[in-house]
Amino acid sequence: MNETIVSVCYITYNQVNYVKDALDGILMQKTNFSYEVCIGEDDSDDGTREICIEYAQKYTTKIRLFLRSRNDVIYINSQATGRYNFLETLKECRGKYIAHCDGDDYWTDPLKLQKQVDFMEKNKE
Repeated sequence: MNETIVSVCYITYNQVNYVKDALDGILMQKTNFSYEVCIGEDDSDDGTREICIEYAQKYTTKIRLFLRSRNDVIYINSQATGRYNFLETLKECRGKYIAHCDGDDYWTDPLKLQKQVDFMEKNKE
């Protein structure tokens, strides 16, 4: 098995309008190394969870899906946050490097990860 060089940490909650674009942008990456996609899905009720499950079932060798419960949400100043989901998903990342993609973001450059890893490998400091 190839060593995982990059773990893409993708955290989402109720972002049904963005999740497909985000995952497609991650999955279109052209690399000469192995990467994984770690999805932390925070118990969305708008269809986001179902899309994440669909992608995880389709890309079984690339995606690792972590389904969270809203019972585990960390509150700050009485406001629910995504911190628990983020921290627990981050712990699951196995790559030498970790790339983060917000739930409502997406990547348009299919060489994004390759460029970043090339830079990091050439600039060890």
